Amino acid sequence: MATRYWLMKSEADVYSIDDLESDGKTMWDGVRNYQARNNMREMKKGDRVLYYHSRQSPPAVVGLATVVRESYPDPTQFEPKNKYFDEKSDSEDPRWWLVDVAFDRKFDEPVSLHDIKDEPSLSEMVLVNNSRLSVQPVKKAEFDRVLKMAGEKA
Repeated sequence: MATRYWLMKSEADVYSIDDLESDGKTMWDGVRNYQARNNMREMKKGDRVLYYHSRQSPPAVVGLATVVRESYPDPTQFEPKNKYFDEKSDSEDPRWWLVDVAFDRKFDEPVSLHDIKDEPSLSEMVLVNNSRLSVQPVKKAEFDRVLKMAGEKA
């Protein structure tokens, strides 16, 4: 199966690209949006991820990650003391799913949302048209263009 491309958002003060680099890999827990969850259910091992810091100034793509484990139930939905607990989720039919991602690299030059919006070839990118979605598909041409804007090889 061909590699697919994604953008995943995290707040730098919650779980930054530096945190991912330090940890090596992480489970992408706490997603409580059905569209984002459905996107993670489609992810396959080896898919590439643009890592995006959303709550910083300016918001930007700051690096790359790779999907290293395909979707499985988010364990936090079953933990009553966890902030992501969902009392309506059933262990026999889990509501929330996640993937594991591993650090690839941090960009020397982050690519800001402003620069992405100013790039004509990225005008159809989900990030430009639905900037609130935390896990979103990216076309290969968009992925390659963002890499080039970051000074990276596609």
